[in-house]
Amino acid sequence: QVQLVESGGGLVQAGDSLRLSCAASGRTFSTMGWFRQAPGKEREFVAALTRSDGRTYYVDSVKGRFTISRDNTKNMAYLQMNRLKPEDTAVYYCAASSIGTINPMEYTYWGQGTQVTVSS
Repeated sequence: QVQLVESGGGLVQAGDSLRLSCAASGRTFSTMGWFRQAPGKEREFVAALTRSDGRTYYVDSVKGRFTISRDNTKNMAYLQMNRLKPEDTAVYYCAASSIGTINPMEYTYWGQGTQVTVSS
């Protein structure tokens, strides 16, 4: 059974850092991604990393602040978030796809989400 479990969310102040973790079980995936959804907004792509070549993708608003990584030996993915801003407040979801993509419709498996709240 495939399962993705996120952890590491919390309440922080603007400028602080957080590291989200995603534990994947059941199989390995071509692409691991992070998405977020703020209240009243659609789910938004944040970052993705492909297994085959280690290529990374980021939404413009987090470039230079967030870093996605993965440990293939542990089947884990991470999202290091630095210099957090109030507009980063959202539920963050880990997702996995069998292809290289940033399209949420092409991610088959999703975690339950972890709340990140950034106060000003």
